[in-house]
Amino acid sequence: MLYNRVRMSDIFISEEAPEPTVKKPLRGQIYNPFSSFSYFPENVNFETREKEEKIVLLIRRHFITNIRWIVIAIVMALAPIALSAFPILSFLPAGFRFIAVLAWYLIVSAYMLQNFLGWFFNVDILTDERIVDIDFSNLVYKEVSDANIDKIQDVTYKMGGVVRTMFNYGDVFVQTASEVPNFEFLAVPAPDRVAKILQDLRLEEQQEAVEGRIR
Repeated sequence: MLYNRVRMSDIFISEEAPEPTVKKPLRGQIYNPFSSFSYFPENVNFETREKEEKIVLLIRRHFITNIRWIVIAIVMALAPIALSAFPILSFLPAGFRFIAVLAWYLIVSAYMLQNFLGWFFNVDILTDERIVDIDFSNLVYKEVSDANIDKIQDVTYKMGGVVRTMFNYGDVFVQTASEVPNFEFLAVPAPDRVAKILQDLRLEEQQEAVEGRIR
C-alpha cells in the first residue's frame, strides 16, 4: 500500500520548463546617450537590426577612460594663455598672432572632437540573437562585425589594477565559431555582469533550440 501511495503521488509531480535566464524589465531603461552601460535601452536602433530583434545591452568604454585626453585638451587650451608671458610670437603682427592662436584652438577642437566621437561611436551591442561590434575609426570609416549568440564558445573577463577595480571596469573576451572568431569589449563597465549576460543569452538560445527540435 505504501508503494502504491508513493507511485500515485508521483503522478502529481511535474517538471516545469525553466524560465528564461534573461528577463526584460517591465519598462526598459531610459536611454542616456552618454551612458557606458545601458540595459534594455529604449529608443535605440542600429542599421542592421532585424524587425523583431531586441536590444539587451549597449556598452562602450567606461567614461573614466576619457580623463586622459580631456586633461591633455585642457592643457593644450591653456597653453596660449601660459605662453602669452613669453614673447614667442612678438615678431608677428597682431593680426597674424590672432590667426596663429585661432589655428591652435582649431587643432585643439579637432583633437577633442576626434577623441569624443571615437568613444561615443565605438559601441558593442548585445541583442537576443547576436553580438554586434561597431568600430568607428573616423568620420568616413567604420567597421561592423556580428556573430549569432549560438556561435559563442567561451566568455572570459579580466579586471586588474587599482583604477579598474575602484571604478569597476575591465575587458571581456568572447570566442565564437563564426567568421569573426574573437570579440573584445575593452574597458567596459561591470565586466562580470556583461559576461554573465552573455552566458545567460547563450543558455537561453540553447534552450530555444532544444524546444524547437521537440516541437
